[in-house]
Amino acid sequence: MFNNLKQKNNTCSVKFQKNKGFTLVETLIAIAIFSMSIIALMSVLATGIADTSYAKNKIIASYLAEEGIEYIRNMRDTYITYSPTPVQGWNNFKLKILQQPHCQSVSGIGCSFTDSLNNYDLSSLQTSANFISCSSGSGCSLYFSNTLGKNSYSYLPTTINSGFTRKMMFTESTNNPLELKVISIVSWSKNSINYNVIFSDNLLRWKE
Repeated sequence: MFNNLKQKNNTCSVKFQKNKGFTLVETLIAIAIFSMSIIALMSVLATGIADTSYAKNKIIASYLAEEGIEYIRNMRDTYITYSPTPVQGWNNFKLKILQQPHCQSVSGIGCSFTDSLNNYDLSSLQTSANFISCSSGSGCSLYFSNTLGKNSYSYLPTTINSGFTRKMMFTESTNNPLELKVISIVSWSKNSINYNVIFSDNLLRWKE
């Protein structure tokens, strides 16, 4: 009888030891799986955050590129509308732009424009609106301002550097003297990778 009890105790002890060892292995495997899941989740989140940041920057860059073209379009309209004749206005408009060698898309490096381009009257455009080479000054960098809760970007180096640059380039059509191609390039960098958005439009002398 005692032998039977001893044998049963030994059997229970062996089972207990086996169960204890198996549970430890299960725990280690579970921890490993959990850790791998956390790492995978963090990787997905990091990729998602990076993609969101890229999408946001691309949207901003697209608006800034379109804004650059709108500035030049409004400049053309002001020259044509308020000059003595549309022909004279168009010729003066092209002269104002094409006399800047750094603005040429063929040989130039691109240019920015002074804040006076915001004044849409002919006298201001003729006398004070200037195009500046991207190789000088702030290098066509755009600066961010949040004055009175209104977000704005400009070339004026008085606020926060937004990380975006916008350079304008122009090409005169060889086939049509009444056509001028405007190119607006907005660039930014993230994690040592350079990105850019390029918009272009052909401006015409729309009034005879």
